[in-house]
Amino acid sequence: MDRQLVELLSANGRASYAELARQVGLSSPAVHERVGKLEAAGVILGYRAVVDPAAVGRPVTALVSLIESDAVDDPRVQDELRALPAVEDCWRVAGGEDYVLKVRVTDIAALEGTIDALNRIRGVARTRTTVVLSTKWEGRHG
Repeated sequence: MDRQLVELLSANGRASYAELARQVGLSSPAVHERVGKLEAAGVILGYRAVVDPAAVGRPVTALVSLIESDAVDDPRVQDELRALPAVEDCWRVAGGEDYVLKVRVTDIAALEGTIDALNRIRGVARTRTTVVLSTKWEGRHG
């Protein structure tokens, strides 16, 4: 039942408890209680609006791989990455790189400035950037 509720909310985070209740065959109060427990347990982390980046002036997307230098203070690098407004997502990864970042900016000049800012972070050895030409889909429900 919980898995079904999570799937329904992943597809439509604005679904009402009454709508969810109809789809899973429970009462609205029972669904409200179950969803509350899923939120309290950290299964549901939050709800958000999915926004068209181009519509808000950030049409350029790039994936930036970041390699740390050997003598690095990991929490400090993460804090500095979080402070850059263009960095939308950050993943710590295994392999040749240490992080992969999703960056969204207004234009190529802004991307260049963001890459320069990333390379100035103490502990960053180098970056590698892949510019996204088009997005076929983002997220499984998008």
